Amino acid sequence: MEITKARFIGSATNVAGKPKTKLPEFAFIGRSNVGKSSLINMLCNNGELAKTSSKPGKTVLINHFLINEAWYIVDLPGYGYANRSKTEKEQITRVINDYLYNSEELEMLFVLLDSRLPIQKIDLDFINELGKRGIPFCIVFTKGDKLGINILSSMIEKNKKTLLEYWEELPPVFATSSQTKMGRKEIIDYIYKILELIK
Repeated sequence: MEITKARFIGSATNVAGKPKTKLPEFAFIGRSNVGKSSLINMLCNNGELAKTSSKPGKTVLINHFLINEAWYIVDLPGYGYANRSKTEKEQITRVINDYLYNSEELEMLFVLLDSRLPIQKIDLDFINELGKRGIPFCIVFTKGDKLGINILSSMIEKNKKTLLEYWEELPPVFATSSQTKMGRKEIIDYIYKILELIK
């Protein structure tokens, strides 16, 4: 399958403000400098779709993109927070939690991790909370082009090993690069597999 059409539908601060047309949602989240907007643009073959910024933490709203007139990609705020006040951090946490805990259309959450780094405590805490809440998710390692293939594989295996200290088994794991389009086909195929199952 392929993404042939993608358009921005709207932004909201809570689930109540989501688009009126209810369709399956595939949401993307990660720390605020993990390359989330670039990944969404790469998946949709549209460099202008999700707004990218040299300053991390640009996304502060729940952004819906309608894909092939049939499902949504949802761009969530980063949970790593750039230079924000305590009040702003609390507000972003409320936005994220309201969506994750209350969006009935959420089919899968893609949690983005920087492939160049050991998994951070904030990522572990976030992923473990998803497990407690029973929220379906998979893991996407970003910026895979920044490492050689052997180092990339080694880093991913190390991070998997860390996760397995908390989990009996891991969800699907993808290695991606917004520059080379590594992982694009695998993620899109995975989404369409889920869409087939929920028909």
